[in-house]
Amino acid sequence: MARKDLLDIASLDREEIDLLLNQAVPFKELFTRSVKKVPALKGKSVLMLFYEPSTRTHSSFEVAAKRLSADVTNFDVPHSSVVKGESVRETIETLQAMRTDFIVVRHKQSGLPGMIARMTKASVINAGDGSHAHPTQGLLDAFTMKEVFPELSGRKVLIIGDILHSRVARSTSTILKRLGVEVAYLGPGSLVPKVGPENIRRFTDYEEAMKWKPDVVYLLRVQMERQDVQYFPSLREYHKVYGITEERLKRIDGDGLWLMHPGPVNRGVELCDGAMDYSRTLINRQVENGIAVRMAVLYWLKPEGEDAK
Repeated sequence: MARKDLLDIASLDREEIDLLLNQAVPFKELFTRSVKKVPALKGKSVLMLFYEPSTRTHSSFEVAAKRLSADVTNFDVPHSSVVKGESVRETIETLQAMRTDFIVVRHKQSGLPGMIARMTKASVINAGDGSHAHPTQGLLDAFTMKEVFPELSGRKVLIIGDILHSRVARSTSTILKRLGVEVAYLGPGSLVPKVGPENIRRFTDYEEAMKWKPDVVYLLRVQMERQDVQYFPSLREYHKVYGITEERLKRIDGDGLWLMHPGPVNRGVELCDGAMDYSRTLINRQVENGIAVRMAVLYWLKPEGEDAK
């Protein structure tokens, strides 16, 4: 049963997660066709409402919508009335008059996409809100891992980095736990919350974390823009203690581990240059799968008042 909005992973049940992951498979197959568009959303409109800078997520949603034949409008926040003090409610009321069918929202304030969803009949998709959630990132990460491990249950994923400020860590760990994956966090003690999801191991030492024998090592981007205080001495020190150095990459290769990162990568911080060419790096596949998953989400959602597909 389709729902109106996608605001987080926590509100999805297992059946919905499986449906979206399975639905993304045929959409990915479209990438191999000479004609890459289908008329699934022909006549529908998708509004991109990004209050924060984004390249990958924004372009991924835009490509996904266009491949479904939807009309895409980019709301130019820096040149809109928002800079003149227009409230979010006033913006949504204006956009509601345009009869848009889908609104893709990114905002620095946690919970704001949910507020917008209550104000409009359009289907709202959360493209990242503060440190709260990034549901399509969680879905594409799970989809990517399922391509490598068709049966995910029992696999181990180590997420390294700034857990405290990461909406990606929250969404991806939540969906992986639903799929039976064991998840652990690694990072500076100040950036790995002591409270949070149950049954997630917490490490502050790289060597100890690797003794846990993960199947996938997932590096988070160091988000200096979200850190109001300095949590570690320097980026060079962070790379030395928690990053994938050339020496660590050799060991990862020897153990046959897979590498993931939500992007964009800070080279020399989370990953050394060699990691981008590593045979088991899934970063580019994550980008490709992001389009397929977002096509599946757009196709699945049902704006208020629309008959079920």
